Amino acid sequence: MRTSLAAVLISGLGWAQTKISTTGYNQPPKAILDVMRAPSPPSPVISPSRDRLLLVAWEDYPSISRVATPYLRLAGVRIEPKNHSRHDTPGGYGIVPAALSYELVRVSDGTSIPVKLPEGGIIQAPIWSSNGLRFAFSRVTETSVELWIGDAQTGVVRPIPGVWLNQMLGGEVQWMPDQKTLLVKAVPDKLGPPPAAADVLPGPSIQESIGGKGQSSTYETRDTLGNPHDEDVFDYYSTSQLTLVDATTGVVTPVGERDHYLQARPAPDGRHLLVSTLRKPYSYVTTFERFPREVAVWDMGSRSAITKHLLASLPLADRVPIHGEPLGPRQFAWRPTEPATLIWAEALDGGDWKTKVPHRDKVMMLRAPFESAPVELFRTEQRFSGLMWGERPGLALLYEYDHNKHWTRTFIVNPDAPKQAPRKLWDLSTEEQYADPGNPVWRPLPNGAAVLRQEGEFIFLSGQGASPEGNRPFLDRLDLRTLKTERLFRSGKTEFEMFVGFTGPDSKQFLTWHQSPLDPPNAYARSLGKGIKAPAGEAAFASQRKALTHIPDPTPEVRQIKKHLVTYKRADGVDLSFTLYTPPGYREGTRVPAILYAYPLDYADPAKAGQVSGSQYTFTRLRNYRLLLLAGYAIIDNASFPIVGDPTKAYDTYLDQLVADAKAAVDKAVELGVVDPGRIGVTGHSHGALMAANLVAHSPLFKAGVATSGSYNKTLTPFGFQNERRSVWEAPEVYRQVSTFFFADKLKTPLLIMHGADDANPGTTPLQATKLYEAIRGNGGTTRLVMLPFEPHWYSARESNEQLIYEMLRWFDTYVKNPQPVATPRK
Repeated sequence: MRTSLAAVLISGLGWAQTKISTTGYNQPPKAILDVMRAPSPPSPVISPSRDRLLLVAWEDYPSISRVATPYLRLAGVRIEPKNHSRHDTPGGYGIVPAALSYELVRVSDGTSIPVKLPEGGIIQAPIWSSNGLRFAFSRVTETSVELWIGDAQTGVVRPIPGVWLNQMLGGEVQWMPDQKTLLVKAVPDKLGPPPAAADVLPGPSIQESIGGKGQSSTYETRDTLGNPHDEDVFDYYSTSQLTLVDATTGVVTPVGERDHYLQARPAPDGRHLLVSTLRKPYSYVTTFERFPREVAVWDMGSRSAITKHLLASLPLADRVPIHGEPLGPRQFAWRPTEPATLIWAEALDGGDWKTKVPHRDKVMMLRAPFESAPVELFRTEQRFSGLMWGERPGLALLYEYDHNKHWTRTFIVNPDAPKQAPRKLWDLSTEEQYADPGNPVWRPLPNGAAVLRQEGEFIFLSGQGASPEGNRPFLDRLDLRTLKTERLFRSGKTEFEMFVGFTGPDSKQFLTWHQSPLDPPNAYARSLGKGIKAPAGEAAFASQRKALTHIPDPTPEVRQIKKHLVTYKRADGVDLSFTLYTPPGYREGTRVPAILYAYPLDYADPAKAGQVSGSQYTFTRLRNYRLLLLAGYAIIDNASFPIVGDPTKAYDTYLDQLVADAKAAVDKAVELGVVDPGRIGVTGHSHGALMAANLVAHSPLFKAGVATSGSYNKTLTPFGFQNERRSVWEAPEVYRQVSTFFFADKLKTPLLIMHGADDANPGTTPLQATKLYEAIRGNGGTTRLVMLPFEPHWYSARESNEQLIYEMLRWFDTYVKNPQPVATPRK
């Protein structure tokens, strides 16, 4: 076993031996605890061939011992040194969940086979081959990340000996175009011990800037590199060996030399690789995504040596404008319908949305053998945001995005005749929900690449189907000649059923994932056919369905909870909505204490701000604040909190709009006769936590607030926040008005502040919570600060989540449900 740096971090703690005392943690009442600890329904992972699916049951809450596993912070990556596994998701959003079980289900008849997974370790998500014959997955153990292969016919799984995956920079496992070989990033053999820290500090950490603006996100300083030793450690753990693994024989073949590989993507011909490799100099102010890199194509056709074609040497991108793009080629991708043709984009405006130019980007193409000059295919008026290729020549969808207007356009283009005029397909606001046409349905090619599913001149679209009554997912057929759509399927009005994928060579059979407030999610086989009577106003095609899975309800007691979609208006006429949950045993006409939860969103168009999203007909699951329903609270859930205005200055009126949003929601909940106006609390997470803190500071509507993992002093994120693109020096008063910290002397309503002690999300560093607490405390306010050890931006551990609900319930019971009467001062 290779030497690790764990001892440097926490002496005596190992991956499997980490023992954390839980005596300091509290738990909510048993009724809540039982629901928290009940297993969640499994999730489907559909094979690209659509003939099988894997039902994967996930671990909801790992133990605090696992969350406390020692890790290194290296340029935005948190890596466990003993096994080279990622400690959490990018940005510090939580520990990657472990799979508790796999179950193979055959789509044709619903028969299932349990997959006997290896005991011990942490099983991760499966990766299907496009032919649906095999699936791969990784198993994290104390000393390595193993590679396993599963047979989709039998469910038998086996390890690949001698392959130790390196998860440091992601993309560590993918299928080659032959669908029987895997390309992996492996920890190199004989890597040796990691760089040892010097006994004596080698000297100061030095950074220097000589002119030029340098805007970047605000990162937790402990997560960026800080000195030459950090660079050496980053180099050590980011070093990988590209390796080919034969999934049938288990033969392992190294490819090229060990290096700091960021990406390696095979061309459809299986001969060429697009390889992106990190290079120095590194930065101490940003994460590895902005580090210099080389992009090259490797030709592996020769048995004697690999031929490399350098495409770009991209410099350090630590001075990119807010919401801008770095200079040089970006978004490299293979054309899926040709053996080895590359596509990429380049900015024509310096990567700066403030620059006025006729075209912002150009789209380039280069074919093998990559020795000629690239050809320009298209220019986009706004920022290029992707191509989706047809499965037949001469068709692609070109997407562009206008950041200034929150607008997107989609064109039908012919990449084989780029001078042919594009046909505009869609032209709409990115905030549009009711008229959202949905996403094109794709089909996997034999090489594994995804292309538009075509039947003659038709393609297919599936979407959430937002409407004033809530989401009703749909499946449409689009005629590329007339650009008209025909609805093939739409979810029923009192259920939530979404299209998953076609199961045959034509569009007559498909899979859906169905649920209702009383029915847990399950897979259904659908068959389309004319002549079946459909309700008035519904799709011209109706369909029959057959249950493929029979997942039971893990928490029947939760079915007593009722929920209703409620619509209303803000004082200025903006349409709003929320979902009102009532607690078990609720009696109509009685008023109960309530908790409002929301997350503010930015809108350029007030007409789009009021569009209803979500559905009241999904299967009710209780997580986080919703668990307080079991303690007798109503929940005003996902209340619309739009911040409307010109995207360049929407936050000029942030506070006024925030209070108006809250007043409209509270007034409506009270008008319904459910909520006691004198007993309402508010809570929110991240940007919603700032909302909660500001509402208790600037509004009399709430008796108490709970703010989790928020950012309360925006001057500490001086180069923008959310969609605010001005810096603090351009709009100092906006930054001050948005920041609760500067109004701590006015904050007298009780505020509970909770935060993950290891939050790495840019802008919500733990310092934000401690400084707000100190400010409120120093000004005589009522507040409580709970820092959850080892937790990132979203809380992972079972113990932490139980503590979260304990704290919320205790706080709201004290200051909302059972507030103490205020003593009347004597005259």
